[in-house]
Amino acid sequence: MPDAVMLFAAGFGTRMGALTADRPKPLIEVAGRPLIDHALQIARGPRPARIVANAHYRAGQIAAHLADTEVRVSHEPEAILDTGGGLRAALPLLAADPVYTLNTDAIWRGPNPLTLLHAAWDGARMEALLLCLPPEDALGHAGAGDFALGPDGQAVRGPGAVYSGAQIIATGALAEVPERVFSLNRVWDGMIARGTLYAMLYPGRWCDVGRPEGIALAEAMLAEGHDVRA
Repeated sequence: MPDAVMLFAAGFGTRMGALTADRPKPLIEVAGRPLIDHALQIARGPRPARIVANAHYRAGQIAAHLADTEVRVSHEPEAILDTGGGLRAALPLLAADPVYTLNTDAIWRGPNPLTLLHAAWDGARMEALLLCLPPEDALGHAGAGDFALGPDGQAVRGPGAVYSGAQIIATGALAEVPERVFSLNRVWDGMIARGTLYAMLYPGRWCDVGRPEGIALAEAMLAEGHDVRA
């Protein structure tokens, strides 16, 4: 079972415009707390042995913010490595297989997403288990969805469900990609071909805070009830 969490926090946040001119996107506040603190609250839910955050854009601010926490920082000083490359570079710090991964630019309302993934994980048949939402429960996200889910939970590309940025993934397939910089989409495509990519639906609500207007959407969602607490 997974015993480490990877927080993706290295992005430039260009869609945030002026808000990220002097700070990284994970330090933008929603409801009075930085986005990365919302994510860290979720990451602590399953009581992992290790939590790692990667950092590239204004990495010093990320490191300073996390200095008094248990989180270790995987620095990407030369180039941003994207999700796949960033996860592979952080494996020595994560020291686990499989691992949870969680984006830091979303807000959740409902049960802890990582706890739900933990309960559903079956390493005998899964290489990754993605947490997705119906489009109507994915606030701030445009489009018809990223994955179609079969009756047994197998996932393929196609409209239907929006990927939330939370998953459990076995890390062995990362070695199949020769490039240093690559997206996890490359890895997922291989899993789809092998029939080992699975997904499940989140029974709460989720808000993408990748653009400035997402802040107000997320705060309005949180005003309807508490965010993830455990």
